[in-house]
Amino acid sequence: MDAFVAGGCSYNAMVYLDEFPRETETHRARDFRETVGSTGAGKTMNLGRLGLDVTFHAMLGDDRYGRIVRETFADEPATFLHDVDPNGTERHVNLMNAEGERISIFVVESTPAPDIDYERLERLVKTCDAFVVNPVDYTRPLLAAAERHDTPVWCDVHAYDGVDPHHDAFVDAADYLFLSEEGMDDPTEFMRERVDAGTELVVCTRGADGSTALTADGERIEVPAESFEMVDTNGAGDAYVSGFLYGHAQGEDTETCMRLGTLAGGLAVESPELAHAGLSAERLALEYEDRYGSYP
Repeated sequence: MDAFVAGGCSYNAMVYLDEFPRETETHRARDFRETVGSTGAGKTMNLGRLGLDVTFHAMLGDDRYGRIVRETFADEPATFLHDVDPNGTERHVNLMNAEGERISIFVVESTPAPDIDYERLERLVKTCDAFVVNPVDYTRPLLAAAERHDTPVWCDVHAYDGVDPHHDAFVDAADYLFLSEEGMDDPTEFMRERVDAGTELVVCTRGADGSTALTADGERIEVPAESFEMVDTNGAGDAYVSGFLYGHAQGEDTETCMRLGTLAGGLAVESPELAHAGLSAERLALEYEDRYGSYP
């Protein structure tokens, strides 16, 4: 299976604190680093290391941050394409506390409607097996392209609250929809509504409580979380989606895919990067056998 990932790339400053500041005074960071970030980058790194044929398109500035991103992906098992964003490379400052919670501050935002060659991107949508679209503005025109070519759409709306209009088109277009429970008190009704509207599968990740899936035929599947040593929670959700998609590409059932997503996400948590340095299909199979018994 080959996947086309569109959107979601930045160069981030990571500030690690014992706890988030509560007063306007000087604070000292426990650690600090700069790294490639965002949802498309994380999914691409995980999918490539798991052996899928993946192409990633992103918007980058003609600046030193964009050059670092390009150099990073030159070492990843993925095809990386980009267009130049006149706003510069998207940048975030992420404050992380000791519990792994994050405050993300966007300091440079990408151009919402760039002047780029959408025909080139539509050809990628047409020929891929899975279109992994991330909810950033410039990818919106590609949703119609996926419908025209009947390409399955995979979309992760993260901590979607169920009402934010920014996400509406992505939610409606998704055949395989992923979200985090962080945005809703109870996502159950939303998941049912999406399945009733024709979504093939809805998966909600619930952190330490595992994940829940609702299939097109109404089957509800629960998979508990697994224990991993927490180093950095950034990228865990993207790794989960990637592990799930990897299992789907192998023809595995939904529960097995959820387990693979759980393990890929757990490995990401054990890494300071968006994807564990040792991630591979073989490593994931070994983790599966260790946690669940024989791999299917």
